[in-house]
Amino acid sequence: MRVAVLGAGVIGVASAWYLARAGHEVTLVDRQPEAGMETSFANGGQISVGHAEPWARPSVRPKVLKWLGREDAPLLFRPRADLAQWMWGLRFLLECFPGRFERNSRQLAGLAAYSQSCLSELRAETGIQYHQQSRGILRFCTEQSDFDALAAHGETKTAAECLAIEPALRDSGAPVLGGVFAPGDESGDAHEFTVQLARLAETRGVRFLRETTVEGLEIGGGGIAAAKAGGRRLEADAFVVALGSYSPLLLAHLGIRIPVYPLKGYSITIPLSPEAAAAAPTVSLTDESHKLVLSRFGERLRCAGTAELTGYDTSINEVRCAAILQRIGRLFPALARTGEVQRWAGLRPATPNNVPVIGRTRFANLYLNTGHGTLGWTLAAGSGRALADLVSGRRPEVDFNFR
Repeated sequence: MRVAVLGAGVIGVASAWYLARAGHEVTLVDRQPEAGMETSFANGGQISVGHAEPWARPSVRPKVLKWLGREDAPLLFRPRADLAQWMWGLRFLLECFPGRFERNSRQLAGLAAYSQSCLSELRAETGIQYHQQSRGILRFCTEQSDFDALAAHGETKTAAECLAIEPALRDSGAPVLGGVFAPGDESGDAHEFTVQLARLAETRGVRFLRETTVEGLEIGGGGIAAAKAGGRRLEADAFVVALGSYSPLLLAHLGIRIPVYPLKGYSITIPLSPEAAAAAPTVSLTDESHKLVLSRFGERLRCAGTAELTGYDTSINEVRCAAILQRIGRLFPALARTGEVQRWAGLRPATPNNVPVIGRTRFANLYLNTGHGTLGWTLAAGSGRALADLVSGRRPEVDFNFR
């Protein structure tokens, strides 16, 4: 079957890979000159299976009012004359209630575990390299309220145990009170993975149309007849929309509504000198207080986080970047005076409950694989494989609420 995958971020490329592996004739389309150039370009790097939880959780609700108006807040709502933004925000608050949080967490945990298994098999099959590390992820707390929230949901590590796992935190200006460690979690450069997997997919026959903007979908014959891309018609037997935050815009003219809204995130990438490398963490970390994640990619340190509801604006807010840099300097004083850093902002395609939208639409040959929010890298391989199963008429091997 001829399948067109629209979008070459980590989700779209994983979909294309598994579709080609299933024997389909695949065309991958993206407006950028290379794969993984937008949301997948500079994310936090965590494959967080042990902590695949939604942002919408009970502990967030009491903090929302405190965060309002603060430029350095982990979650910043910039009111706009945009009904989609307000509806998303209200639904987010609704999803914070305990029963919904637990249900959403179960959905994400199952898909995350399956995805890690798929990624492990893919790595063994291809030998793909992307600064992958399997040293676990440590969620550490510098505020008692955050530690109490973690302790309410499971076994915690003492401060001494956390420092033994990541000695670089010993010099932190914000003393570590304790945390939670997931030894089976991983980290790696999602951009490098996406680029390498796209190239491997091309060797398997995937046609990659770079610098080709998807302009619309043409209805015909009871389904989607063609995609309008790069000023021409792209015909296929099936179409997969994996355009991240831009998926709702493409689908709107078809009368398809999905609860996906752009959640702007930031990251800082620090090149490490030999001296700085010795003082930088090697275990992937999550700073519970500031909702930041840190991952080591060889001689680079990536710190990412914060969420901003501000529409499709991708400009870089220096105040928010400065807040991330300040926190890095507090946690790791030896990194406070680093040289040139790379600042980045990207739009995470987020649903209010953080559960992605995967599966069929009311058009028999139109499929969705989007809405992964902060967990796109964690869920990519499993989402791509499950989507390929659905397109192929097979039942996915993972228990998930597919459309």
